[in-house]
Amino acid sequence: MRTARGALIAILLAAAAPAAAQTPYVAQALPEPGAGLCPGGLCQPEAMAGVFAALAAAEAGARSRPVHILQLGDSHTAGDRITGKLRVDLQRRFGRAGRGVAPPGLPYEGYAPYQMTVAQRGWVIENAPLQPPAGAPTPRTGLAGTRATGTRDAVMGFDLEPGAEATVLGVCGRGAPSGAVLSVEAGGVARELDLGRGGTTVCRDMTLPGPARSVRLVAGGDGAVIDSVRLDGAGRGVTVSNLGRVGATLRDLAVRDEATVATELAAWRPDLIVLAYGINDGFDDGLDGAAYEGLLRGQIARLRRLSPGASLLILDAPDGLRSGITGGCSADGMRAPPPKLAVVRDVQRRVAADLGVALWDWHGRMGGDCSADRLALGAEPLMRGDRVHFTSAGADWIGGILSGDLMAAYDRWKAAEGGVD
Repeated sequence: MRTARGALIAILLAAAAPAAAQTPYVAQALPEPGAGLCPGGLCQPEAMAGVFAALAAAEAGARSRPVHILQLGDSHTAGDRITGKLRVDLQRRFGRAGRGVAPPGLPYEGYAPYQMTVAQRGWVIENAPLQPPAGAPTPRTGLAGTRATGTRDAVMGFDLEPGAEATVLGVCGRGAPSGAVLSVEAGGVARELDLGRGGTTVCRDMTLPGPARSVRLVAGGDGAVIDSVRLDGAGRGVTVSNLGRVGATLRDLAVRDEATVATELAAWRPDLIVLAYGINDGFDDGLDGAAYEGLLRGQIARLRRLSPGASLLILDAPDGLRSGITGGCSADGMRAPPPKLAVVRDVQRRVAADLGVALWDWHGRMGGDCSADRLALGAEPLMRGDRVHFTSAGADWIGGILSGDLMAAYDRWKAAEGGVD
């Protein structure tokens, strides 16, 4: 039967031979980056000196721990498409040092990070509410904005792609009043990780028995809480962590539990913290510019206090369009940026310049006002139909511009420091 079937397929293929040849795929010519406010899109590059020095040490083989880049933001960050491109580019140059920090388990339906897959059973996932009113009670969460509470034998698993194997596991969380112990299964070995008792947030590290592509966390009893998981590799180089929430604004960062955030940042030791908020803030028609400025200044001061060794980088709000507007700037005349989006961007730029924080001109580099419409109308769209979110191809494109701009600034810094090979 197999022989007959094979002969039949061969006959069909032979019969199809005279048909017209397939049209070869021709990659779309991608648009050039927009001019931006500052040379190469990066304003205040001198504020990146700390992370540039860390990258130079990694490049020279003189640094024993990964250079850790931590991005906090909204859906652009949560989707890991832009950060995924940044991670790949930096790891290609400086070395793959692991996947980095991730939320506990599956924070939302459709969660699909790069370099790993995640599964869970028996863990209860809670997400902090978005934009809570001042003083409103919110679940105690860390920078991921998500927490997972386990019942006995609850399982959380992380499977890593080749080259992203973990040699160090980090877990931030807390135990129930009676305590909580996790069983960590990796490399065919099971070991215990104690989260303590009494509800105090702790971050525990465990060196795994060898490079592991599969890591399982099993709750030994009820009440264990996990706020975040870190998966670092053995190699020197870079790790890029992305902690984002769909729909998040800067206000959501502000209400993250102070003690948990302080404990996480002390354990993670980021060399660069990227703030990628703004699009959702700008779609809030009730946004008060002065209040937003105070909020941004406060969060910069907070991060500098809790992570004094980290450089800071703001990605200004990208272009985004609201539909149903007459006389808009889009090709159909029915879409335009909401007015508060420009307010957010102006505040970000002024505060960054005033406080000596680096800023990447996302809006300018993607093409400026109404670029979201132009990018959505190409033969291979780079923006989705909502004119807010990037397609996979678009995220790869804009992420490549970001990584290229950062590396160009790094090379200029290195040349000025006399470090060019």
